[in-house]
Amino acid sequence: MKRDTVFCAASITKLISAVAAMLWSRNVSCGSTNPLSPGWRNLLEAVRTYTLTGKILQINVSPGGIPKLPISEARVTQTGVTGDAWAHPNIHGGPNQALLLVCSEALEELRAKGFALYPGALGENLTISGIDRRQMRAGQRYRAGETLIELTKVRAPCKTLDVLGEGIQSEIYDKLVKAGDPSSPRWALSGFYAAVRRPGAIRPHDIIALVDQAV
Repeated sequence: MKRDTVFCAASITKLISAVAAMLWSRNVSCGSTNPLSPGWRNLLEAVRTYTLTGKILQINVSPGGIPKLPISEARVTQTGVTGDAWAHPNIHGGPNQALLLVCSEALEELRAKGFALYPGALGENLTISGIDRRQMRAGQRYRAGETLIELTKVRAPCKTLDVLGEGIQSEIYDKLVKAGDPSSPRWALSGFYAAVRRPGAIRPHDIIALVDQAV
């Protein structure tokens, strides 16, 4: 019974997410000639907030390279997770790439396609669950534990990921994603970079929730 309940809840969440995506696309495509009414816009924002609330499943660090390994708690500053580093700091890191977030649901999708992935395998600092990656956008600000973070851009995969399986880069990133088009089925599969707007402590199972969209 419990398993059926969980499956039902997951199905409802997917349905809500699909409706939100449809409404958002309709609003954008219609422009000012046929916009959503204020009531529909309020409903859309409520649905998007619901689909953009989850939890931190795992916090990961490494001295550089992948995988990043789990830790029990962390201090997050404007430069990232304390104790974390990058093999190529001229490419990775920096204030606008202080954190890399990957959805656990994305890992499940990729495992189903034959890639032996697990939390931390893609080099993410935060493995999160319950967030619909298709609704993630640059400029969104999230409360994560004590911190406030702002999504900046989808992560463009590099050759470091070659060890995870042939063709993984093309499986998680395409021309639409590169162009910033969230209609791509690969949107945010590679992860989303974030800047840290308010430092603080984070722990596994902390809530991560959409606060607002930065202007």
